[in-house]
Amino acid sequence: MKPLEKFLKKQTNALTRAGGFGEKATGTGASRRRASLSRVVPFFRETSPESGPAREVFSPETEEAPCWPSATADIRSPSLSSDEQSSEASLDTNWTPLPADTPDNLALALLESVAGKRYANCTEILLDDFMLTHPIFLAPDKFQQVLLQQYPFPSPEPQLPDLLYLSDRAEEDKESRKKQVRPLFRHFRRIDACLQPREAFRGSDEIFCRVYTPDHSYVTIRSRLSCRVGEILALVKEKLQYSEDQPTQPANLILVAVTSSGEKAVFRPSDEAVFTTLGVNTHLFACEPAELESLIPLPEEIHWSPGDSKLHDMSAEEVANQLVVFDWELFSCVHEVEFVCYVFHGEQARWRPLNLELILQRCSEVQHWVATEILQCQSLPKRIQLLRKFIKIAALCKQQQDLLSFLALVLGLDNPAVSRLRLTWEGLPGKFRKQFQQFESIADPSRNHKSYRDLLASLRAPLIPFTPLLLKGESLTHTHTLHQISMVRSIRRYRSSQLAMEPEPSPSHLQTKAYVRQLQVIDNQNLLFEMSSKLEPKDM
Repeated sequence: MKPLEKFLKKQTNALTRAGGFGEKATGTGASRRRASLSRVVPFFRETSPESGPAREVFSPETEEAPCWPSATADIRSPSLSSDEQSSEASLDTNWTPLPADTPDNLALALLESVAGKRYANCTEILLDDFMLTHPIFLAPDKFQQVLLQQYPFPSPEPQLPDLLYLSDRAEEDKESRKKQVRPLFRHFRRIDACLQPREAFRGSDEIFCRVYTPDHSYVTIRSRLSCRVGEILALVKEKLQYSEDQPTQPANLILVAVTSSGEKAVFRPSDEAVFTTLGVNTHLFACEPAELESLIPLPEEIHWSPGDSKLHDMSAEEVANQLVVFDWELFSCVHEVEFVCYVFHGEQARWRPLNLELILQRCSEVQHWVATEILQCQSLPKRIQLLRKFIKIAALCKQQQDLLSFLALVLGLDNPAVSRLRLTWEGLPGKFRKQFQQFESIADPSRNHKSYRDLLASLRAPLIPFTPLLLKGESLTHTHTLHQISMVRSIRRYRSSQLAMEPEPSPSHLQTKAYVRQLQVIDNQNLLFEMSSKLEPKDM
């Protein structure tokens, strides 16, 4: 799968041909590149060659900023269908040219064009699309100025009590959130924290996080989620001043993300909200530049010990139910705007898709969990039993319309380190092998994942889509037909009714819930292959 940067380039080319992004501008700064979906979801397979060759790649780190479509043309919603476009085109095509093509004037033209119109739902859809996408090109405070210019607010005296009430409520909510310090899942193994229902993260939320030093000692800092790297390093330096393990204070620190395979990524001081961009077993290290090459993963990330899985003592129904509930909590936290900003690489920290990044992490985590549990099991009969249980859990997730965990489980079983276990798969009953083959056909990428799309179209809310495919489809749509916002609008349909699941009366309910929300995984593919080879060498 191509990185999102390549998808964005295709869209930039399309917009340039249509009068969109221009060639000259003075940008406010380059946004940090996102990881490709193939890195977030490691065993997500490529589409078939039918999709055609990739085109040139546009770097989102270019210093050029956009110029905007001329308002002399019709302003229409890019998410309208062809029928809606044709019906709307016959309504009104008289547009007044703008003195300059700027985001402000574009917004004014749109507001003037739709004021007082009641053309079926076309105007409503157009405004809806604009509200979803305006953070990409028009900052909220700037948009507020445009609204005040277009709709001057009268004397506030009649509405003053209501406005004061809303202001007080907003302040109370702000103060309440300040008092809460919330852990990201995988940052700490606290049972009480992981059992709490998930809530949407905001950039202003405070979290605890560990930052390691080259000798694998660590300091725990309390920081805003949207905190800049420079601020994080200042907090680390302050902590190290009082540490007995640091006889000399470092003069120049850098912040580095180190994966379990030893890969390193150095953050810039201006980077923001780095906590949610970390991989499954990726940790933050603070070190001096000269110490960068000496950084190695934590010992627990590069060593493993065989043993029986806790999963043997849990029922497939309980595990599937907890997967569905947790996925629904994570999916419900993602705002529609986050999907748009992920594709367009929103540059402002307040629009960073924090909750979307977390659900992508979860997808990768579930895949590695499947491989980890199977490969840590030394007994062949118990490995076969685990295979059966994972296939049954996948079937239950599909039945409950949780396509996120369903496909993550299928892709986890398709991990090359697992699929090579010939003796294990041969011991699987034919009924389960046939069922898994059906599941694999749903993950088949041919014809632009037609099997998956057909399944998705047959389901009704509430349902949890496979988010990486949703983003991929949005990116491809964004590239070719500019109907990507209709894809975002479909998220509302998926969540149009609430998931209702009865709590399990089983005494092991809390134990299973804690297990599912704190999955212990190995995400180093080389280590997984090593484990697989020890279980079933090539000559067996």
